[in-house]
Amino acid sequence: MDSHPDLQGLIRAIPDFPKQGIVYRDITTLLSDAQGLSRAVTAMAAPFRDSGIDVVIGIESRGFILGAPVALELGCGFVPIRKEGKLPSQTVRQEYALEYGEAAIEMHRDALQPGQRVLLVDDVLATGGTMVAACQLVAELGAEVAGICFLVELLGLKGRSRLGEHHIESIVAYD
Repeated sequence: MDSHPDLQGLIRAIPDFPKQGIVYRDITTLLSDAQGLSRAVTAMAAPFRDSGIDVVIGIESRGFILGAPVALELGCGFVPIRKEGKLPSQTVRQEYALEYGEAAIEMHRDALQPGQRVLLVDDVLATGGTMVAACQLVAELGAEVAGICFLVELLGLKGRSRLGEHHIESIVAYD
């Protein structure tokens, strides 16, 4: 992980959201700054420039905001992973645990081809549950996770430890 204090300064901290004791890292302030957004996208794409990425996958919803421009930077296509029931064609589905209950994500069954090298992009790495489920969807379709990139990593939640030996990059980290 490279340190980007210039980008960290563009991310707003909101105490006690969504509940008491949580400090929410709001990236909308970074997204609204044209230079900050450009620097963030460039920083996210840079470690994967020579990795032979075929497709960038963004996870709903802020992974879309970051993943699509990262795909443009890398000269490849973009595939969305959505919450359950949002995609119009045949899908593959993966359930994962939330703090209270379960959720599911889906991807079009024909979105990836076997052997394609995929970069997964999301805004925040917290506990890692959503990204683990996304990696399982990629594997189910026979593609290869060539890398995983987050704008923000919350180190104290140790989500990285759940993601195995993948090449993982985060741009800004908080304890």
